[in-house]
Amino acid sequence: MKNVIALLVCLGALSGCASTGGGFRTLGMIERFDKRLDALLAPDAKMEILDYGYDWVEGPVWVKDGGYLLFSEIPPNKVFKWKEGEGSSLYLHPAGYTGTKPRGGEPGSNGLLVDPRGSLILCQHGDRRVARMDAPLSSPKSKFVTLADKADGKRLNSPNDVARHSSGALFFTDPPYGLVKGMEDKAKEIPYQGVYRLDADGKVTLLAKEIDRPNGIAFSPDEKTLYVASSHPPKAVWMAYDVKPDLTLANGRVFFDSTKWVDVFGYKGLPDGMKVDVKGNLWASGPGGILVLAADGTHLGTLRTFEATSNCAWGDDGSTLYITADMYILRIRTLTKGAGF
Repeated sequence: MKNVIALLVCLGALSGCASTGGGFRTLGMIERFDKRLDALLAPDAKMEILDYGYDWVEGPVWVKDGGYLLFSEIPPNKVFKWKEGEGSSLYLHPAGYTGTKPRGGEPGSNGLLVDPRGSLILCQHGDRRVARMDAPLSSPKSKFVTLADKADGKRLNSPNDVARHSSGALFFTDPPYGLVKGMEDKAKEIPYQGVYRLDADGKVTLLAKEIDRPNGIAFSPDEKTLYVASSHPPKAVWMAYDVKPDLTLANGRVFFDSTKWVDVFGYKGLPDGMKVDVKGNLWASGPGGILVLAADGTHLGTLRTFEATSNCAWGDDGSTLYITADMYILRIRTLTKGAGF
């Protein structure tokens, strides 16, 4: 079945489906709109298919100590591990919902993060919390410590993505996607979809609530700007906020608007997960693939996957971008490096 799927991808992708030097098949094409992209991606850069056949993958994170990628498969409530030369294997189950009562929807983990102490942080849809895995990354077990599950005494909707500030604070988004019935779910306790800060002492502070569906979240390299994706079709935008010295937000504004690509051109995907490189460029999953946006908001180009693309993460030495796109795990070599490498 996987061979049939790969063949269909080959026939459907405008760039064809060729093998790279490492033997991996490729997917999609690179669209170049600004010459600045040439300093970020080589002319022959291609997206390699590392694995495929998943339900819906998200939340990729690179584990430096061990040299492997972790990613969430949300509907079946699992986290997988991919390593060069070994391929993919089940890493964690359950990953986002630890209850015993069967439930539908998207119960698994979404955004993942490895903190400085080497622990895995998970945004857990089903358990409606931000949690830390209480086991070494080298020996995972399904036991979690709750870091945040409430705001002002009310249960969170379903934490989606998380970014760490150098102060140790975690900034996370809380849309309704993990609730079985979404916005109409009777278990929804908070009337809005918030952007929050979780301090080291466990305090949860609401930072913004005007975004219809806050999703991906990332800091600029100097941490003076916080980017938040809005995955709401009528307003498919990325917002930018100034980060004040007290770690609150100010001057919220639209950084880039991709709404027309959704309602006019019908591209697959919405603004979702993203990462920033050392030069301040935003690599953001959105309509059509991964959009590369300069710090001034200029759209430099798109890694056109032709799939609903959910997220990305820097890995290896920081110059490889790993991408989750619907059922695919992809990789592309870049000429830049991710912030933090």
